[in-house]
Amino acid sequence: MSTTDTDVGGAITLTDDELDPYVTHASTRDRLTGPGLPCDGTLLGFGALREHGLRTVADLAGDADKLAEELRDQLVIGALRSLDRDLESIVLDGTTGEVSSAHVQRNAARLDLSPLAPSLEALLRFAAATEELTVSRGRPGPFGPKAVAEASDRLSAVFEAAGEDVPPYWRMAALIRPLARIAGPGEGLVLGLPKRLLDEEFGAGEIMRFEDVDFPPALTHEPTRRFLRESGLPEDGFLFQLDTEVPLPALTEYYADERPDAFSADLLPAAADRLIRLGYLLEDTSLVVDGTTGAVLAWSEPDLTLRPLNADISTLAFTLWLVHREKTVDAAHGISDSYDRLAATLTETLATVDPTACDRTPTLPGDDGRRYWPEIFEDRAGGTLYA
Repeated sequence: MSTTDTDVGGAITLTDDELDPYVTHASTRDRLTGPGLPCDGTLLGFGALREHGLRTVADLAGDADKLAEELRDQLVIGALRSLDRDLESIVLDGTTGEVSSAHVQRNAARLDLSPLAPSLEALLRFAAATEELTVSRGRPGPFGPKAVAEASDRLSAVFEAAGEDVPPYWRMAALIRPLARIAGPGEGLVLGLPKRLLDEEFGAGEIMRFEDVDFPPALTHEPTRRFLRESGLPEDGFLFQLDTEVPLPALTEYYADERPDAFSADLLPAAADRLIRLGYLLEDTSLVVDGTTGAVLAWSEPDLTLRPLNADISTLAFTLWLVHREKTVDAAHGISDSYDRLAATLTETLATVDPTACDRTPTLPGDDGRRYWPEIFEDRAGGTLYA
C-alpha cells in the first residue's frame, strides 16, 4: 500500500485519503490527521511511517499467505525502540484504535500481537510518563529507595488508569526503569550510592571492604580507594567474582605471580602495570580498574583486547545491584517471560546511569565495540536474567 505522509512542525500527519480504507476509528483518524505522531523518541519510533506511509502487516510479513485473516489489515506504524535499534513493530488496529506490538517479519504463521495500549493517545501518554520518570545523567533528583518506589507507583498509576490490565511492556517499565533513580551524583565518582545499599541487597556478610594495605601503589585514584574502603563490592556478584585471597594486584603482577606461563609480558595491554585486577567476569576475562583514572575495564585473554566495562567503580556496583534486583523482581512478577524486552529494558536502564557501559563506539586500541553487559543481558541461552 503506497501513501505519502506529511511532516508538519516535527509531527507526522496523514490525510483522510491516506487513511482510507484502513483507519475507520474516529479518534484515531483525528489524531493522525491532526496532532499526528512524534517523529522519533526514546521509546517509540515512527520514522518508518514518515518514510513509507501506512503499511499493513501483510505488506511486511514473511510468508504473508500464512497470516491469520484478522491480522492482514493491521497497520505497522512504527517500532518500540531499544538503545540502538528497533525492538518490535508497533501495530495499529484501524477499526478499534487499539495498539499492539509484534515481531512482524518473523514467521507469519506464528505471529502474535502483544497488547500495548488501548489507543494512540494512551500509547503516547505512557511513553511520555516513562521518559519523564526515567532519570538521566544531569537530571535533578530525588534519588534513593523512596524515589524508586514513588516513581514505580506513579508509572503504574498512569498505566492502570487506561484499563484494568497493564500491558506487559509497561508493567516491566514500571518495575525496572525507576531503578535508575537509586543513586544520585557522587563525589569524584559518577554515583553516590545510598549507604548500605549493597549490604541490604547481597547481605552484609557478602560484601568485601578493603583496607589501604590491600591497595597496590598503582591505585592512586582516591575516589576509587574510598569507595572500596567504605562501600566495598560483593564477593559474588553473580556476574562478577571478586578476588579476596590476596591484596589487589596490578595485571602485570597477577600474571607474573599467579599465571607465569599464561602470557608473556608483550601480550598484555598497554599500561598493564597500572590496571588493577579486582576479579573476573568469566574465567578468561579479568575485571580491572585503571589505577590512575578509575575507569573500569574488561581484559579478555582469548582475543587479547581491553574494552570499557563501566565508567567507574560506582557504576560497576550499580550494575551488579541492578542485575541482582532484576532477578528478585523476576521471581515475584515473571518479567523474564518477555526476555528480549527485558534485556532491552535493562540495557536502557543501565545506559541511563552509565552510558559508557553500553556505548559501542570503539575507544581503546583494538576495541571492536563489543560491550559485556548488553551482550550478557541479551544472551537468552545463557539465561542471565532468569530468576
